[in-house]
Amino acid sequence: MVKIKKGGTKTAEIPTSSMADIAFLLLLFFLVATVIDVDTGIGITLPEYQETPDNVVPISQDRMAALLINENGDVLLNKEIISIPQIKDKLISKIESKIDLPSNKKLVVSIKTDRKTNYNLFMQAFDQVKIAYRDVKNNLSMNMFGVEFDDLAEEQQEEIKNKVPEVISFAEPEKIK
Repeated sequence: MVKIKKGGTKTAEIPTSSMADIAFLLLLFFLVATVIDVDTGIGITLPEYQETPDNVVPISQDRMAALLINENGDVLLNKEIISIPQIKDKLISKIESKIDLPSNKKLVVSIKTDRKTNYNLFMQAFDQVKIAYRDVKNNLSMNMFGVEFDDLAEEQQEEIKNKVPEVISFAEPEKIK
């Protein structure tokens, strides 16, 4: 809209009557188009609970890596106090020592926490266990095929998974009276 003043000079104005409509439409567009990330939790499939297990298989101590986290945040791996970042390094050597053994002789990592353990500590320890398995798979993949695990074909990945199965047990905390 152009207004003419008495002196004959023209001034330009920006029409603001539809500015609120435009702002509302932009707001509506961004609300509809935005994807909100929802935390879905950890994808772990646990077996069904059984009062009395059908078959209990004893595991020898040399196959077991017992990871304990108490309510004070102390982390023990096979009764030895360690820090959370050390979990990965200690487990890598244990996992690698069992690669060439049959599947019933592979390492079992048992994670046991106190009921009052900080959840963040549990997740950090669990992440270190998963990273240890991932690093062993990558190292074995590089040695066997010359590429990282994620870049392998599906059949090759299955071969590596058979040599390095992730056997992680979440043990129930002990009842202390």
